[in-house]
Amino acid sequence: MVENYPILEFDPDPDAILNPYLSGLKKPLPEKGVACFFQDVLSQLADEGRLVKIGELSSEIGRNPLYRLEWEGPPMLVFHPGVGAPLAAGFVEEVIAGGVRKLIACGGCGVLQKEIVAGHPVVLTAAVRDEGTSYHYLPPGREVSASPNAITALEQALQARNIEYLLGKSWTTDAIYRETATRRSQRVAEGCQVVEMEAAAFFAVARFRGIEFGQVVYGGDLVAPEGWDNRDWFNRKDSRQLLFWLAVEACGRL
Repeated sequence: MVENYPILEFDPDPDAILNPYLSGLKKPLPEKGVACFFQDVLSQLADEGRLVKIGELSSEIGRNPLYRLEWEGPPMLVFHPGVGAPLAAGFVEEVIAGGVRKLIACGGCGVLQKEIVAGHPVVLTAAVRDEGTSYHYLPPGREVSASPNAITALEQALQARNIEYLLGKSWTTDAIYRETATRRSQRVAEGCQVVEMEAAAFFAVARFRGIEFGQVVYGGDLVAPEGWDNRDWFNRKDSRQLLFWLAVEACGRL
């Protein structure tokens, strides 16, 4: 039966006409990986020799390196997942096809409550599905949860460093310029504390493919009816580096 809205016509068939693949690898990717949104952190680590290129993802915006992290722990993949749910989900699909089974993402977010100060870590427990990609991986529903084991691993990593953090639900949306006061109020009423563009898709892909996925973000710009405040969120070098290493530590615990 055809629904009135195409986005609600979920098809559970695991085989698509074009299935994810990753070419050019000499051997499978590490089982564990970190999807890091901070290009500045990745560039610095690559310059320091801490990241060694082992492959690449590609799209019309160019090449996207896949790195192996040189550290004291087990082999780990590090890559930038792109921005926005469709591209990020596609890149995650490809690294899963390459052998990854446990992923932690780290990035920034908008905050819906001014009490969440800029730079404060938030471990995402679930995301409201106000984007399109997740509906191609799961039946229609309001939200999707992160993997419980990944949430626990992130909490353990933060607690081991005695870092204060929040557990929170995110509002995932494709349209950054359509975050209206009314929609914000609706999301706050259902428990959302932050807003970003990928988490719902990440968690849906992970559930569909049977892998573990968690995400930690830091408080960035303030999205409030009184007006938008960027709070200089993208210049917080220390917060960005800290979140990356927390993601690495958490992934190592999975």
